[in-house]
Amino acid sequence: MVELNVPKRRRCLRCGREEEFDESVHGWVVSSSSGETYCIHEWDINGTHNPIAE
Repeated sequence: MVELNVPKRRRCLRCGREEEFDESVHGWVVSSSSGETYCIHEWDINGTHNPIAE
């Protein structure tokens, strides 16, 4: 069985918005009041993140 390595936090490189992954809703929730709602977010999670835990 494969175990996924899900990021717990992410931050937008454009506006600074920070979000945390909430297991209870199975999605991302805003963790700070900073950032822009209508930003085209560029998250700090990129192609170097390995989603499969070893």
